Formats: sequence, structure tokens, C-alpha cells
Amino acid sequence: MIALLHDDTPFPPVEQALRTPNGLLAAGGSLTPARLLDAYRHGIFPWFNPGDPILWWSPDPRTVLFPEEFKISRSLRKTLRSGVYEVRTDTAFERVIRACAAPREAQGGTWITEDMITAYVRLHWMGVAHSVETWRHGELVGGLYGVSIGRMFYGESMFSRSTDASKVALAHLAAQLQRWGYDMIDCQMHTAHLASLGAREIPRAEFVQRVQELTRGPDNFTQWQFDQII
Repeated sequence: MIALLHDDTPFPPVEQALRTPNGLLAAGGSLTPARLLDAYRHGIFPWFNPGDPILWWSPDPRTVLFPEEFKISRSLRKTLRSGVYEVRTDTAFERVIRACAAPREAQGGTWITEDMITAYVRLHWMGVAHSVETWRHGELVGGLYGVSIGRMFYGESMFSRSTDASKVALAHLAAQLQRWGYDMIDCQMHTAHLASLGAREIPRAEFVQRVQELTRGPDNFTQWQFDQII
């Protein structure tokens, strides 16, 4: 049985999450900045369908990407060297999250509801949530968004409207995070696509321990500016 949250209810220990469905921990509460930051610092994230209550998850194992392990294929390296795409950060956050929310061929709907969009745009205004954007001829053709706390980045979603556009954004993100001393990118759940880029599963206990270490210390929320080196 999962915990039912009110606005002032703390999250239960992640060890209490269900095995089936994997990682379901709690329901209810709100998407306030304080609640979301508390969730991320404990290895928890929201994911729910439109019309459902807010559901909070902490799966075991957890899929992560260590920036230095990002795999650049021969074709992606060729794309990066071609200079066909321009990469920007934090210039079109809401456009990126809405593009991620758009229906896709293999999916019947989206979990990125209007409430989720509002919540993460608010985090972006605070300097907590960031977008990495891929542009071509002045058009936004791919990108990703997520949350940064300490030396930890929590990837939320990405989209692509052109070949390799989202991979280019992720390649730049991994390279920049490595230069900044970030240790880990949370990818949440396993997919074959993420695995092909170097993501792998680790035990939840290890993930939570790393998160506690990486998010320790004063926050430095600000708008991002990448070095143009990759």
C-alpha cells in the first residue's frame, strides 16, 4: 500500500516503494517548488497520467548516465563536427517542455500535463530547471530539460524533430556537466535508446546515497551558459 500525501506530509522512505509497479511510493500532495526539490533530493520524481492524482516514484534499479560514459557513435560524431546544429541553453525552456509534451507516434498521450509544465516553468524561473536546445536555421528542432541541484542533474524528457537533434543536446550536456564536476545524470527508467547512449542501471540504495552526497551544500541556482567546446 502506498502513502497518501498532504501538503505538509513528508515522503516515506524510498525502501517502502512498491515492487509492482516498480518504484511507486506515494500519491497526492502538490507540485510546489519546495515539494519537488525535496523529492529530487530523496531520489523521488513525479509521474502520472492526466486526470490521475500526482504519483511519486523511486524505482529500483535506477537508470543513470555518468557524463564521462556518454557514448558518441560515429554518425553522431560526424553530426557534431558538421556544425549543422547550434546548441543553446535556457533560451526557450517552455517551448522545449511543450515540445516534449507533444503526442508521439508510439504513445497515445503525454504525462507532461499543464500542471507539470507550470511547475517546471516555475523551477526554471528560479534557476533550478534548465533546457538544452538544438537549433537549425533559427528553428528549434530538438532538446531536453531537467533539474539541477548541486552536482546532480535529473533528466526529465527530450524531443527531436530532426536527425540526431536530441542526441546533440545530450552530448553537449554530458560534456559540460563533466567540465563542471557533475557526477551523475538521472535517467529514471531504462530504455534501449538511453542504454545505447551509455546509460546503465544501478541499485536504488547506491543512487540515493550518491544523490545525498551530490546535492549537499549551498544551492547555486542560476541560468546556464555552456562553454562552446565539444
